[in-house]
Amino acid sequence: MGAEEKGWNPVAAMEEIREVGRGAPEERRKEKEKEKDGVPSIPSSTKEIDISLPFAEMKPSIIDLCKDLFRKWSSLDNSCFSIETVSGGITNLLLKVSVKEESGNDVSLTVRLYGPNTDLVIDRKRELQAIPYLSAAGFGAKLLGIFKNGIIQSFINARTLSPSDMSNPKIAAEIAKQLYKFHQVDIPGSREAQLWNDVFKFLEKAAVLQFDDNEKQAKYETISFKEICNEINALKELTDLLNAPVVFAHNDLLSGNLMLNDEEGKLYFIDFEYGSYSYRGYDIANHFNEYAGFDCDYNLYPEKNVQCHFFQNYLRPDRPHEVPDKDLEALYIETNTFRLASHIYWALWALIQAKVSPIDFDYLCYFFLRYNEYKKEKEACFFLAQKYLSGSRV
Repeated sequence: MGAEEKGWNPVAAMEEIREVGRGAPEERRKEKEKEKDGVPSIPSSTKEIDISLPFAEMKPSIIDLCKDLFRKWSSLDNSCFSIETVSGGITNLLLKVSVKEESGNDVSLTVRLYGPNTDLVIDRKRELQAIPYLSAAGFGAKLLGIFKNGIIQSFINARTLSPSDMSNPKIAAEIAKQLYKFHQVDIPGSREAQLWNDVFKFLEKAAVLQFDDNEKQAKYETISFKEICNEINALKELTDLLNAPVVFAHNDLLSGNLMLNDEEGKLYFIDFEYGSYSYRGYDIANHFNEYAGFDCDYNLYPEKNVQCHFFQNYLRPDRPHEVPDKDLEALYIETNTFRLASHIYWALWALIQAKVSPIDFDYLCYFFLRYNEYKKEKEACFFLAQKYLSGSRV
């Protein structure tokens, strides 16, 4: 069942997920506070926060939610809670909640509220299943609680990276090493790569949109979905020949989802909304595409030597300079073929957002930007992959 299906309840879904790997009833009773593979039980609430409310009116509901999830705070006065906005992203609203406990300790956590209509592009059930396992493996903020339209996590004391940070050789090497570890995390469920399933779902939704704005509708009608479908099929056929490893991928490793504590030198991956089993090369290529930054300058896509520095630290985190040339070449081809899939994925995503998102952003323009970049790079990327597959050295 996908998150877009009506009636999906994240709290009920969490209970369903907890049943994975559990034994007999007596064993479950004894292990009530433990979970498979060391994943702890997560408090849950049926409460829902009305995100259409002004921030000031939303605060009491957030406090009630925290008291409901964390009973040790249930008797605290509301004045012990302070709430501030951390960021208002495209797919969620992030709040920082600071609590003055009876002991005098100050505790901070983050509340992530799902944005409206985001279930059209994000499989929340899939996300919810993955987060506890990724958290247990040391990635992102610790999952502390779930509620009907969001989650609560620990607060990370670090700065968000800028796009230019990602190309810093030292930071790039650390991202590569962490990504290798991320790709080793075992998430229960089907190990089938979801990339093309998701792309075709997006295509199906994007092809039947109707815009109230006449100018938008006119632009939309210039799009040939038959052409896009043919491009997807050709690209899928080519990438299938590469036999790329399937891993649990982040799928959205842009600068905003990378945080760094400069004093400790600790790097954090955050926001696993788009995480799924996918292809290794796709995850890396998608990250490289994000070097373009907020201005979408794809001339900043990393050169081969910069990519190889990343690949070396990914393939052999302990001894990066010992990676065989053939392994570097294989990952280079894999990554730069899936580079095209990243453009198609986010182009179709943007079309759906153009219809449903309340965010003031020209998603329709973003569709054309990403799809045109796909068309611009297609010939070179296809040639590179086909030459490699024919046995010629690139």
